[in-house]
Amino acid sequence: MLTEGYNFAVSASEIIKELPKLSEAERRAVRQGLLEIANQDSDVSLCNQGALAGALMLDRMEDEDARRQSG
Repeated sequence: MLTEGYNFAVSASEIIKELPKLSEAERRAVRQGLLEIANQDSDVSLCNQGALAGALMLDRMEDEDARRQSG
């Protein structure tokens, strides 16, 4: 790789500016990497678990509502 041995410092604003240039798959990989880093913090992990539980509950409620309206 051409960049081996070099230390590049990139600011958060530079990274954010480049994100729209990535493909959807690349952005998904970036999100996954950020989640993995964030989940190393137990408070963040607990918050993410709570948010996921809430989202799943909302999905179930919306599904039930859609079934009632169609039936």
